[in-house]
Amino acid sequence: MPFVASDDGVEIFYKDWGSGQPIMFHHGWPLSSDDWDAQLLFFVQQGYRVIAHDRRGHGRSAQAGHGHDMEHYAADAAAVVAHLDLHDVVHIGHSAGGGEVARYVAKHSAGRVAKAALIGAVPPLMIQTKSNPGGLPIEVFDGFREGLATDRSQFYLDIACGPFYGFNRPGADVSQGVIWNWWRQGMAGSAMAHYEGIRAFSETDFTEDLQAIDVPTLIMHGDDDQVVPIAVSAELSVTSVENATLTVYPGLSHGMCTLNAETINVDLLDFIKS
Repeated sequence: MPFVASDDGVEIFYKDWGSGQPIMFHHGWPLSSDDWDAQLLFFVQQGYRVIAHDRRGHGRSAQAGHGHDMEHYAADAAAVVAHLDLHDVVHIGHSAGGGEVARYVAKHSAGRVAKAALIGAVPPLMIQTKSNPGGLPIEVFDGFREGLATDRSQFYLDIACGPFYGFNRPGADVSQGVIWNWWRQGMAGSAMAHYEGIRAFSETDFTEDLQAIDVPTLIMHGDDDQVVPIAVSAELSVTSVENATLTVYPGLSHGMCTLNAETINVDLLDFIKS
């Protein structure tokens, strides 16, 4: 399997399929590059080169005991880009991966980035603070930590069965395959990486990163996202990125890239071609 070593020696797994303009996908917590299956297959069939990596401690990447923060996440993404010598890249990030994209584009792009897309993404800042009163209380994330440390397997099933895909909504069309695939990806990663990653995605302030983005940026968010509420994320992020457009999807969940791939993929394709 293809790996690249990060600056601090962590082996990062990546997929690299097809040819043409490169699109790089950055997955959410606590998943892996497999969460982008519906996008990778679609875009490679549209004539693009698609790249997706497993974040350190996630999926098939090394279960390092250090570096579970956005600085290292962005640097690891940069290592993949440099190893493959990618240019004119469209970077697409979901959830925590959206934070990774914001940090990467702000600090590591060096002229390599063509466009960016943030989907159900955590920026600008998820946690409630004096300067961010609309954020989520720290007790929410402490609950994540407790669930992970106490019974990670059941905790992950509860997330997949419930808020991530909106399967807890009345009349939801529940897919057991989607649930088990989410659980499979989560359990493949490191409990330590996932535990420390909660702080990375919830307490990192991306405001300055967003302000530094100077490429066309598409922000996509479902208005029934129960994991990353739109009011504390996309509706604020769009005001910080100079050349950003916000597309809101009525009734869609945090997991819309999987459940509503036919809609998301077409909108991403239109954005990339525009």
